[in-house]
Amino acid sequence: MAFLLDTHAFLWFVAGDKQLPASIKTQLSDINQPCFLSIASLWEIAIKKQIGKLELKIDFNELFRFTERNQIEIISINEAHLSTLLNLEFANNDPFDKIIVSQAIAEDLVLISKDKKLKNYKLKLIWE
Repeated sequence: MAFLLDTHAFLWFVAGDKQLPASIKTQLSDINQPCFLSIASLWEIAIKKQIGKLELKIDFNELFRFTERNQIEIISINEAHLSTLLNLEFANNDPFDKIIVSQAIAEDLVLISKDKKLKNYKLKLIWE
């Protein structure tokens, strides 16, 4: 099984936050299960930090080193992701949710997210 981390799940993993379930931490520690992070998540973090909606306890660039240390591959946005996005009806207007959902579907990845509204889409989603 291969995973795609939603932005909040990634931030909680980085921070060692207890909001990230232990079962998810265990799966993320398994080197036999590939894990991905969308470049859109890093973009979202950068924007929210810049406008004061997010405070990071570490330097932004440390996030890239964290992904390397934890074998989390950053995936870019490609044509297949955008084609998938164009064929989905979204219940919300969050552009980051839209592309992350589209990437999970297009790449056949299990999305790790606590966001209950994402259950409306035809994707593999886990939290507990």
